Amino acid sequence: MPTSKFNRILVVASALILILLVVYALLRNSAEPISVQEASKLLHAKKVKEVVLADDIYYLKTKKHLYKVPARLVTPAMIANYKVRTNTGSKIIVFLVWFVLFIGVVSIFIRWWMKKKESDSSHQVKKISSKKESFSEPGCDVSEPIQAIETDVRFEDIGGIEDVKEELQEIIDFLKNPLKYKNFGVRLPRGVLLVGPPGVGKTMIAKAVANAAKVSFYYQSGASFVQIYVGMGAKRVHELFAAAKKNAPAIIFIDEIDAVGKKRDGNRNDEREATLNQLLTEMDGFESQSGVIVMAATNKIDVLDEALLRAGRFDRRIFVDLPTKKEREEILKKYLRHIPHEVDVEKIADITVGFSGATLAAFVNEAALFALRANESRVTMEHFLSVKDKVVFGKKKLPVLTPKQKEHRVTYQSGKVLVATHFDLPFEKILLSNERLTPPGESEPLLQSELEKKVKTLLAGVVLCDMRYGEHPTSTKEDLDEVKKLVEAMVMEYGMGSALVAPQQEMADIIGRLYSETETLLEMYMQAAEEIMKQLERKESISKNEVRKILDAVL
Repeated sequence: MPTSKFNRILVVASALILILLVVYALLRNSAEPISVQEASKLLHAKKVKEVVLADDIYYLKTKKHLYKVPARLVTPAMIANYKVRTNTGSKIIVFLVWFVLFIGVVSIFIRWWMKKKESDSSHQVKKISSKKESFSEPGCDVSEPIQAIETDVRFEDIGGIEDVKEELQEIIDFLKNPLKYKNFGVRLPRGVLLVGPPGVGKTMIAKAVANAAKVSFYYQSGASFVQIYVGMGAKRVHELFAAAKKNAPAIIFIDEIDAVGKKRDGNRNDEREATLNQLLTEMDGFESQSGVIVMAATNKIDVLDEALLRAGRFDRRIFVDLPTKKEREEILKKYLRHIPHEVDVEKIADITVGFSGATLAAFVNEAALFALRANESRVTMEHFLSVKDKVVFGKKKLPVLTPKQKEHRVTYQSGKVLVATHFDLPFEKILLSNERLTPPGESEPLLQSELEKKVKTLLAGVVLCDMRYGEHPTSTKEDLDEVKKLVEAMVMEYGMGSALVAPQQEMADIIGRLYSETETLLEMYMQAAEEIMKQLERKESISKNEVRKILDAVL
């Protein structure tokens, strides 16, 4: 255990310091040197109480002082009236030996006592575990004891959640002052459900609430309740709530609750349903004044069972959305505060639309690693731009291409980057190794014209290849699948066809129209496309700013 190791280090360090102090005190020569004439006066005046001979030096001890004088200067007549004591220093050595032995014995005893204590604790845990095993089915995994975890996460450590903080202040105040609410006759929510996409900080928010309220925090993943043997998941739920009630006020936090709380659709899954039923029963089994708040997190609220969401269970829902530009700036400042940099945080926030807090953390870390590999002393904007594609899409290695395949790849990517720059879509650069140019999805509502711009960008590579070679490569599949998906949503879900309820055939008509419009646009920019292909073939990457300069030169 870390604490035991620290205690051992503390004991050894204390012993060494004590030994050094004793040695210094015993061996320190504090005697004041005097001349033989002064020593003679003191001896004849009977002011010396004791004379000690040690290492060819006479020490004269008076009532208040200690003097020393070389033995070769002292005559026998001067000390004839004194009994001289000889000190060889052996007593000091003997004392030190015994002192070191004493410290060693004490240290050994302390270590033995601490090991015995740890052994007794381990034996007790094994004893409890063996009792549990005796009541379990053969071969069944026994759950570890439910214990509260310590959290040091503060709201100040989480950027961009001001609205969420306001919602949770009431929960924090209730945990701190439950009698205030009980005396007023109000009931606080028994359950708080945090809903939001992955990486927005739902778990950190729950930990911050527990830290702010100074209460016990019980964390469990929804998957930890899913067991092979029937009844084990329900048992785990019961143990969790029993531990929280025993140590109230407390917060129970269930991460990814959809793993255990999915809708019961009639398909038999006895273990999952038994676990869910136990969770529902436990949430009904304690009052709001018990000092226990149940918090849970999910990014799939639509799959949760309705019984979990009714009043009296998870009756308060807090939606944690992806951070806005201002919130992204706050998050970036927190992650950059310990990293030497020369960047404009506002510019980074502009190019990270749709990034979650976790993605921003990975973005900053990747940029810092890139700068470190380049032996740079500070992180710059160029480092962020160099790793953005790696963070968003993942790093791909450019496959080995034949000259003809590389020519098609260059043409394909050139068409996409030209059209994307023309429509000013959010991207920074394109690589030969990455098929995707823009993030796979946007969370904000989009207009029909914006969706059509994206479809044209996805079609641009196919169109330019068809114009130059009369064919296009199979690597276009991912972009074409995205085109079909977007156009189908436009027609069937968004009512953006010729009518609110449009026929299936209209999908082909829209794709054909957008293909023709993209072809016309590329014909107008063909000179610019040729220049883009040259640069892309030479450098295997090209930035949006470089493409913009080429387009401006052509117009």
